[in-house]
Amino acid sequence: MTLTAQCLCGAILATIGETLRQPTACHCGQCRRWSGHAWASVSVPQDRIAVEGEENLRWFRSSDSAQRGFCGVCGSSLFWKGDDGDKIEIAAGAIANPTGLRLESHIYVADKGDYYDIADGLPQYPQSSAT
Repeated sequence: MTLTAQCLCGAILATIGETLRQPTACHCGQCRRWSGHAWASVSVPQDRIAVEGEENLRWFRSSDSAQRGFCGVCGSSLFWKGDDGDKIEIAAGAIANPTGLRLESHIYVADKGDYYDIADGLPQYPQSSAT
C-alpha cells in the first residue's frame, strides 16, 4: 500500500512505499518538545520513500545519534532519522487518510508529560520498545 505524507503548507510531499511496522508513540522529552505532545511515527526503509520539495526540507541535529527533519517553509515536524540505521521515522499525523494504520505501542513512557494519562490499553515501555 502506498501512502503519502505532507507538511502543513504542502511544500514537502513524501510518497511512502512500505512501512516496517504500525505507528509507535514516543513520549520522551525531545519528542514532546518537537511535536508539542507525544510523537507518533511509522518506520520506513529510506529506499522506500520519495520526497518532493526536498529543497524545502531542513534537518536539525537533536542528539549525538539522530536528526529531525522539518519543513523550512511552514515548520512542520516530519521526520526522525538515526545515524546508524537505514530507516526513517515519518510523522503519523502527516500521513493522508485513509492510512490503514493503528497505533501499536508507547515508548519512553517513563519520560511522559505529567499532564496526561495513557489509557488506551496498548503496550507501554519505560524506555524504548521491547523489539
